[in-house]
Amino acid sequence: MADPMRIRAKAEGDKATVRVLMSHEMESGQRKDSAGKLIPAMHINEVTASHNGKVVMTAEWGPAVSKNPFLQFNVKGAKAGDKVAITWKDNKGDTRTDEATVS
Repeated sequence: MADPMRIRAKAEGDKATVRVLMSHEMESGQRKDSAGKLIPAMHINEVTASHNGKVVMTAEWGPAVSKNPFLQFNVKGAKAGDKVAITWKDNKGDTRTDEATVS
């Protein structure tokens, strides 16, 4: 399983800015190893964000996203103490969910 995501959520007025650093290799399937064999594709293909249990954002990604991707977005109506959860799924079937509290 991948390392935990680093999630920061900060309330600013009637919205919160959420910053997420995901730990993932994000292999495209086009690189070769030292022996000349292709490294199999392994990348995040779905990201979902929820605010207090309600989905507020979904994204479909592909192999062109960089290693350890960074994501930033705003959530309207979020305030200090609310919960923000981020879930990703990759093309190998692995999944990860982490949660943060808005400060």
